[in-house]
Amino acid sequence: MDTSSRSGVEDHGDAGNTSADDASAAGEPRAGRAAAGGRGAGPPAAAPPRGWRRFAMDTRPLRRPAYRRLWSSTIVTAVGSQLTAVAVPKQIYDITGSSAWVGYASLAGLVPMVVFALWGGAVADSVDRRKLLLVTNTGIAVTSVLFWVQAAAGLDSVAVLMVLLALQQAFFGLNSPARTASVARLVPEEELPAANALGSTVMQTGLVAGPLLAGALIPVVGLPELYLIDALALCATVWAVWRLPALPPLDGGRAPRRAGVREVVDGFRYIGMQQVLLLSFVADIIAMVFGMPRALFPQMAEETFGSYGPEFALGLLFAAIPVGAVIGGLLSGTFSRARRHGWMVIGSVVGWGLAVVGFGLTSNLWVAVACLAAGGVADMVSMVFRGAILLSAATDEMRGRMQGVFTVVVAGGPRLADVLHGTAAAGAGTRWAVVGGGALVVLLTLGLAVVSPALRRYRV
Repeated sequence: MDTSSRSGVEDHGDAGNTSADDASAAGEPRAGRAAAGGRGAGPPAAAPPRGWRRFAMDTRPLRRPAYRRLWSSTIVTAVGSQLTAVAVPKQIYDITGSSAWVGYASLAGLVPMVVFALWGGAVADSVDRRKLLLVTNTGIAVTSVLFWVQAAAGLDSVAVLMVLLALQQAFFGLNSPARTASVARLVPEEELPAANALGSTVMQTGLVAGPLLAGALIPVVGLPELYLIDALALCATVWAVWRLPALPPLDGGRAPRRAGVREVVDGFRYIGMQQVLLLSFVADIIAMVFGMPRALFPQMAEETFGSYGPEFALGLLFAAIPVGAVIGGLLSGTFSRARRHGWMVIGSVVGWGLAVVGFGLTSNLWVAVACLAAGGVADMVSMVFRGAILLSAATDEMRGRMQGVFTVVVAGGPRLADVLHGTAAAGAGTRWAVVGGGALVVLLTLGLAVVSPALRRYRV
């Protein structure tokens, strides 16, 4: 990627000028910018909000044009990606009439996503991240077009669908580490929690709005057009990335760059040497593996909350956590300025565990939904500060690999939780499987904080 004027065009139409904020984001270290007399400092620091505004969403990062472009592209694709996420299993079920094939398709997408997320992290540390984002977003858009072509042509081939899904998830695995690692080059360190909250809120909103929109559109426009809408939305993402500044490695190209197995292994070694990074991953694994009871939602909707209507109860259970996360994001001003990031992670994971315990103990659907929503708020806080720790504690040449591992943990943890909770419920029943998992989250997290002080001591 070059540093032509399109990379730094200000939004007010001054098409020939490059903003200082974008220029600095193109790769100059923060220390170097400070030494240069504040070049790239971006908009002046705003006074702390007063009154009710201090509780509202923290939008400081949106004052920075480069981050605003990246974030605005996420708004479009957060919903669009969910259209495809609904359309693929729907089409596979229509062809086969089997939920087992839907599960096999999920596995077909998970394996390449995990492999390419790990490799993609190493690639993101070795090349210009803007160029990588352009290539991978284009690849995702092309696969969405191919989804549309096969559906419009009426191929009715599960094999074709699974190959396309694997290809799309491979592109996503390459894309995700580069996209997240780029945030630390577009906003200053003190705004990383706010930037993470903005991005996570959009993604969680997509998890709620996307499936609802897909359910409304399928009877009206049909399944093929759902893929086409996603492909068109991805074109907006490619355009937004095109206008980003250059994001090359910060060594200025002096060191030889590779992205092989050795570099991936170096990433895991780096996590082991940076205790606060390792502990942040462990905290997330504890929360997701022991405290994510979604595999039990169908059974609990039938047995525990069946008097409210099983289908109605199931929909509320699945929607409650993302709705809570969105609420947490909308109120990010209440926590985004906190400087003790380690304590925020510990407190939010403990809060998640307590919310899960409350969910497991109640037989009232509305109390259960409230507990899950509270858990969603806690999960949002945890995501925000774990992400901030990864971006601030890791050096730029390792951020891509850290985000690759983070992507794998986020994707793999809930799937391990599905197996664990399903097995525990078969032996002890759903209530004790949920309550026991939530209690383990609380105890293990507090134990982690006691025996490993690096996380609780970490602050910006």
